[in-house]
Parts: sequence; structure tokens; C-alpha cells
Amino acid sequence: MTEELTANKTPKQQVIDDLDEVLDYIQSDSMTNDQKDKMTKDTLNYFDNYVSPGWLKYRKSVSTDAAVLEWTDQDAMIHGLKGEEFIDCLGGFGIYTCGHRNQYILNAVLAQLKHQALHSQELLDPLRGYLAKAVADITPGDLEKCFFTNGGAEAVEMALKLARIATGGRWFISTVGAFHGKSMGAISMGGKGSYRVPYIPMVQQVQHVEYGNAEDMRKAIRNLIAVGEKVAAVILEPVQGEAGIIIPPEGYLKKVREICDEYNVALIFDEIQCGMGRTGTMWRCEAEGVIPDIMTFGKAFGGGIMPITGVICRSKMWVQQLIDNPWLLGSPTFGGNPVCCAAALATISYMLKEDIPGQAQKKGTYLIKKLRALATEFPEVIQKVRGVGLMIGVEFHTNEIGYSVAKGLFSRGVLTAGTLVNSKTIRFEPPAIIKYEQLDQVTTRMKEALSDTKKEFEL
Repeated sequence: MTEELTANKTPKQQVIDDLDEVLDYIQSDSMTNDQKDKMTKDTLNYFDNYVSPGWLKYRKSVSTDAAVLEWTDQDAMIHGLKGEEFIDCLGGFGIYTCGHRNQYILNAVLAQLKHQALHSQELLDPLRGYLAKAVADITPGDLEKCFFTNGGAEAVEMALKLARIATGGRWFISTVGAFHGKSMGAISMGGKGSYRVPYIPMVQQVQHVEYGNAEDMRKAIRNLIAVGEKVAAVILEPVQGEAGIIIPPEGYLKKVREICDEYNVALIFDEIQCGMGRTGTMWRCEAEGVIPDIMTFGKAFGGGIMPITGVICRSKMWVQQLIDNPWLLGSPTFGGNPVCCAAALATISYMLKEDIPGQAQKKGTYLIKKLRALATEFPEVIQKVRGVGLMIGVEFHTNEIGYSVAKGLFSRGVLTAGTLVNSKTIRFEPPAIIKYEQLDQVTTRMKEALSDTKKEFEL
């Protein structure tokens, strides 16, 4: 009878019924085993058919005995639909510095939702002003003017456009191994061929130099100027994330700042991943006492609750052209909306009250020490451990070995990065609120995974 009724439904009614089923899942406190099985089957089917056929291929969550659907989370833990538990050492690549569903931040978001979610686009939205002032208060030096966006790549696009408008320059200097996002301008700055090649030609006036080598930076700028070109900006990650947690030599950021000042070139720091307390200071550039002209921020900025990113710059960068036309730089419909601003305001408050940067520094030192002890015990598996704060990379001898370890951790309830094609270095970026006992569990389980990998590859 049910099949006959389903067959007689109009397409519109079928969609309504399908959506009612999903909304019931969202709003229910519990689900039956049959519902869980159906959701798992539907998810695999719909990802393959409506998201991307390749999306599931490299995920540990479907390469083990059964697919795992994430459904709830709290603090440093992620829970699967069928009761699976994971200590989160991936941290959404830096999103969850304050933990999952941090109650302090969540309360602010829920309160804001009770009276307004999005803005009118015409009236003054007060939280944007409060947030801009707060960001100016917690960023180094005379960084002051803010522009809020939705994702990291969008923030980078705004930074690049701002540099061109403010300086009149057209060229950018980036670094090999850099990652700044995957929109057209951002990926043009990227320093990884596999991400760039499909889109070439892109923004053409970009030169890439060796990361950590200030003299390379100087030569590139000097040579462009010598042939009549004007350089708008240098863009750098104070710690390279996607490249495998690459920390530049001490003094590198200061030297680049001096070079930019010498040639009147803007300096952009991309602190989307390494900022907001992740590396032991609120901003990584603070560790070297360097102030950029423009800085991008994001990931942890929304407290792991809402998506919000942005740009802050020195007042001198906000030139008259931008004052005369406030929408020239950009006008993202959802940028700086009230509910996301509420999340960011609460995040900043929580980070200051709970000393999240200090927690990241102490717990990072603790975890790095334990990981290096494992590297000494398993030199055939681990090549190197490097990191600062809770932005840590463990480099293996091959991608295959790294993926084996990541998969072994996954099967033991520890979530890390690492796909089949990009596992030579896997990142450990747990929440700063993670407990020391959980860090001990992580290293115990990693030792077991390393032992299994050693046997698997007969190392």
C-alpha cells in the first residue's frame, strides 16, 4: 500500500515528505535503529549522486568497517549517529579552538536568534560596530579598520583588493607551499601546483618565492621594481598550515616587514588558521612583535558555532577611494550579520576570560613532547614532529604510512587529518579546552596505531 501511495505522489509532495522526514530527524531527541540505518544509507547514496562521486573516496569514515555519520558534539568530542565517540584532534583545521558547541558562545547565539538573525542591509546593525572595535582592541599595533566576510578565501580576496586600492600596485609576492583558499584570487596566491594547475591562467601578476627565505623576497620585489612594475603586497602565513605546519626561521617575519617598509609594499598576514589563540598567542605575528598592514582572520573566530571571517588593516590603508565608496571593496550579503557577530563577540570574550592562547601554549608543549617521544620510539614510521601551540604536524616517511596511522587512530576513536593522497604530514589541532587526560589517551592510542603500521609495512 505504501509503495502504491508513493508512486501516486506528485514530485512536489514527495519533496515535502522527504523534507519532513529530515526535519523530524533534526528536531527529535532520539532515533530508532531503523532510522539510523536509513540515514546512513541515504547519506552514502546522496553524497555519491548529489554532492560529488569523489567525496567519499578518501574519507576514513567510510574506509573502515562501517560508515560513520557525525551527529552530535561537545567540548573536545564528536559523536557518531550510532554512538561512536572520537577525541577531536583535527579541530576542523582550526575551527574548534574553544571546543565544540561551547556553551558560553552558544548562549550568545541563541539569545541573538530570539530577536534577530540577519540584518536589513540598510539600517545600522550595532553588533558589527561592537565587533570591529573588539577586533581592533585585540590585534597588535594600529590595526583598526575591519571588514567582515563569510569564509577564509573571501577574506583573502578582500585583502588582495584592499592592497591594490591602497597602494596602486598590481603585483603580489607569495610563497611556495602557501595556502590562502581556493577562490580565484586566493588560489592564485597559493603555492601548491595541484591546486593551481586546473585553473591556469589565473591572476597573472604573482611571483612565488621560497618560504622562510627573506632574501628571495627582497630580490623578487627589487627585480620587479627594476623593470618598472609596482608591487602591491606580500602575502604570508606566519605559520604555513596546509603545507604541513611549516614554521619559518626566527626573525623571518621581522625581516620581511623591513623589506616591505623599504620598498613601500603592503604586508598581508593570513592568520586565518594560526590566529585566534591557536599558536599560543592571540595572533602568531605577536610572537615576533611584527605588525602587518592587513591581516585576515577566521576559522576559530566564530567560536566553532557560526561562520565568520574578516580583514583588519591599518587606517592608512583605508584610503579616500574606499571612504567615498564603502561598497567598492565588497558587499557580501551575509558578511558581518548579527548572529555571526554575536558568536564572534562571545568567542573573543571567552578567549580572554579563559586565557585560550595560554591553554594552547601549555597543552601544545605537553602534546609535542609526547609526540616527539613516539617519534624517537618509532623512527621507521615518523620522520619529524613540529609545531607551535596546538598547531602541530607529524610528518611520516610516505603518504601511505601516514594514512595508515591516521586510519589506525580513527579506528581507535581519534580524529586527525590525512587522506590517501595527502597524508605525509597529518595535523593535530585539538581544541584548546581539551583535557590533559584526553591528550594522554590520544598518545596512547597513537602508539598502538604506530605499532600496527610498523607491522603492516614490515618496517
